[in-house]
Amino acid sequence: MNFQGQRDLLLLAEVERDGAVTQRSLSTKLGVALGLTNLYLKRLARKGYIKITTIPSHRARYVLTPQGFAEKSRLAYLYMEYSLSHYRDMRARLRETLSQAANNGTKRVVIYGTGELAEMAYLSLREMHMTLVGFVDDTQQESFLSYPVCQPEALSGWEFDVVLLADFDQTAGHRTTLGQCQVPDSKVIALTPTM
Repeated sequence: MNFQGQRDLLLLAEVERDGAVTQRSLSTKLGVALGLTNLYLKRLARKGYIKITTIPSHRARYVLTPQGFAEKSRLAYLYMEYSLSHYRDMRARLRETLSQAANNGTKRVVIYGTGELAEMAYLSLREMHMTLVGFVDDTQQESFLSYPVCQPEALSGWEFDVVLLADFDQTAGHRTTLGQCQVPDSKVIALTPTM
């Protein structure tokens, strides 16, 4: 699914949820300028997906048309298909990475992160009969998947073979933190290339 499809899906869903939604609110959700949001809405109206009416005090009201409902359903299906494909790709990538680690004798793994990627990493570890030593993260979160979450400084008291970085956005920062915690880079696995 391309970016335009995702944007159209968001707009159609918001219009369906609240026909009195403001363009300013939509622009914030899209992360684009107000004028660009206006152009997107007019494009959806030209295609017959929404109807724009004015209500007193110069406010616009948006109504999803039957064509708009059909388009929203089509885009939602494509989005789910795209998300599942992405999920399967990430699981395959995790299995490949962990298989290589297992071939090198890795058995005990720490997961650094507590997001969706960490959850997928946990499932992959279980499938491969590897041992999860625990989760570490910089947040104040106390537990994740019924396991306690510790600060990275706790690693000095743990026995583990590797730390799997499970947060794409924080990979460089987590490597730095692990270095400060005396975890050698050879014991760190990242799913992104090293910078």
